[in-house]
Order: sequence, then structure tokens, then C-alpha cells
Amino acid sequence: MTRFVVVGGGIVGLAVAHRLITDRPGDQVTVLEKEAGWAAHQTGHNSGVIHAGVYYKPGSLKATMCRAGSASMVEFCERHGLTYDICGKLIVATDAAELPRLHDLHQRALANGLPARLIDAAEAAEHEPHVATVGALHVASTGIVDFGAVCRKLAELLAAGGAELRTETEVTGVANRPDGVVVHTTRGEVVADVLINCAGLHADRISRLAGVPTPVRIVPFRGEYYELVPQRQGLVRGLIYPVPDPQFPFLGVHLTKMIDGTVHAGPNAVLATAREGYSWGRFSPRDVWDELTYRGLWTLARRHYRYGLTEVTRSLSKKRFAASLARLVPELTAADIVRAGAGVRAQAILPDGGLVDDFLIVEAERQVHVLNAPSPAATSSLEIARHIVSRLPVDAPR
Repeated sequence: MTRFVVVGGGIVGLAVAHRLITDRPGDQVTVLEKEAGWAAHQTGHNSGVIHAGVYYKPGSLKATMCRAGSASMVEFCERHGLTYDICGKLIVATDAAELPRLHDLHQRALANGLPARLIDAAEAAEHEPHVATVGALHVASTGIVDFGAVCRKLAELLAAGGAELRTETEVTGVANRPDGVVVHTTRGEVVADVLINCAGLHADRISRLAGVPTPVRIVPFRGEYYELVPQRQGLVRGLIYPVPDPQFPFLGVHLTKMIDGTVHAGPNAVLATAREGYSWGRFSPRDVWDELTYRGLWTLARRHYRYGLTEVTRSLSKKRFAASLARLVPELTAADIVRAGAGVRAQAILPDGGLVDDFLIVEAERQVHVLNAPSPAATSSLEIARHIVSRLPVDAPR
């Protein structure tokens, strides 16, 4: 019997644990989560989109796992009676200057094997009557789901399958011994043969605690959302996205019909003053010190400070935020949106200021560390888990 400890109770950690009990039923699996419940951070604060995989470099982990993950996530939901909707999405060019980038995106979608079509403004209006566009890319396989509900089902399956689930258990240290890995927590020690780190916003810190050098640092970016008031939700039928900037494909506010019928708008992206900083008022001295002393962030900021200023302005001005939405749906005004919370993206940044644009999984003796898994990690979670578990030795060292 091999003893596995999974750190992190978001969708990636729970998916890895579920894959372990599925593929290795004779082994022992323990999941450690510092919060009182599951999906407390990135998973529970995202927009609930089952991504198709349009944006990602062909052949990358994001591209391959997102496409496969979209299918496996739908299959999981069907098998366990979870609500989802494959509603498709429009990526819209709002002026002619964006059309070349839209065409490039179409070629990337085709290279990734996706059902994506370029359509004109008239056909776009058949999908979204209130959208403003000179041309659009329709991606039929995009959907929506409640990833929190997926996590609750995974936890239920884990408990039924004999896994040990420990919430309110924060990792404080890791000691490597010849016979295993000792994980020190706020509720005692756990001894494992293999440690799998899926700690999201804190993944680099867990890696360092475990003595595994990390090539990146996690820098938190807060994404703030608005919600359309009920009487204006009819302006959006599904998902409406802008043509992304190739340098920052995760930037650009969009409109998303949620699985409960509400319509969310956002997110923007501003540097957070805490790794769990869901508002401007949340401040962590430790996290800010990590940011201020990291040369990679300073290099990134010097290169792209104009983007940063634009995002901060939009964060502080509801009018500016609404104006960004009006580029997609001109009928929307500041009076049509209300605050709807925020999420924090764990962005891995290299020392030279480069953004890690693919999933980053580092393996060491007796250890696996998922060091970069932002969107589309929720969509890809079952495939990330399959990838990690498939690479483990049949008989892990004891």
C-alpha cells in the first residue's frame, strides 16, 4: 500500500485524489485543506465556464488537457446528475482592426481541433441579438457549470471511496526522510510515501517548504465581477467575449450567463495585496513583501504598466467598467450592473518577468508540485489528474 497526501481542496486537488482512488484502489489517500470547506478560493470564485480550448498554443498542456477536459467534465456531470449547459460562446470583433486577430484565433481553434466558425454580424445577431460586432467566432463546445458543485460531488465520492478528508488543516512544514515524507500541519503530522501539491495560490510556498526549488513565484491578480440586474439579463443569452490581446489573453471583461441564470460581467485583473485578497481592503504584509521583493514582478510591471493602469482604473470606476461592457453590448450602462464579488488568479511569473502561459507541473523524488494551474484548470482538472497519476510509478517508493 502506498500512502498519498494531496495538499489543496480545490478542484485540481480533489480531482487528483479521486483519480488516485479510482486507479489505485488499494492505496491510502489523504486530502489536506486549510479552509473549512472545499473550493474556497480559485475554484469557488471563477465564472463557471467549461472552456473549449480556443486560446492555447497547439500541443501545449493547456490545449490538449482543456479539449479533453471539456469532454470529461461533461461526462462526469452526466454520470453524477450535475447541471451543465453547452451553450456555446461568441468571440466578437467590435471593429475592423480586430478582424485579423479574430482570424488568427480561428486558425488556432482549428489547429486545436475545435468546432469553431467565423460568422458575420448578421449570424452573430442570431445567437446574441444585442451584441455589437463586425464579425465573430462561434465556439459551439463552450459551456457553463457550477464547479463548486463538481467539487462537492468529488468530495462525496472520495469519502465513499475511503479517502481521508481533512479540512481546517494547514500545512506548516514538510520533512523528507528516507522512508517517506512527513507533512506537518496545524492538526498534527501526516506521513506519506508521495506528496502531491495542488495548493493553488500557495503552491510555490508548499514547494519551497518541501525543499523543491521552484522556477516561479505565484503573484495574485484579483479579478472583479459585476452582475447584470435582473431586468437586463435578457440582453445576454450565453457567453460573449472580446477578441483577446495575444500578450494577455486572460485580460478583457466578458459577459457570462451562469448556470443559475444570472449574468456576470468581468473580470478585470489588478495586482492583489494578498494571495486571498478579494477586495482592496484585504492586505497581507507577507504577501505584499513577496511581491515587492520579486524582481520578476518589477520587470513585468515596467514592460506593461499601461495595461496595469487601465485595469486599476476600471477597478475603481464602475463607469469605466460599464464602458468596456458596452463595447460588446451597447445597451448596457453603469445603471445595469451591480457588484458581484471577485476571484484571485494565481499567476506564476518567471524571474525575467515572463508569464508562465502553460500548466507547470514539477516532479521530484516522492513529490509532485502543480505550480501553475490558472484557467482553464477547472475545465481541465480531470485530465490534469489523469496526467499526474499516470506518471506515478506503479509501486511508489516506501
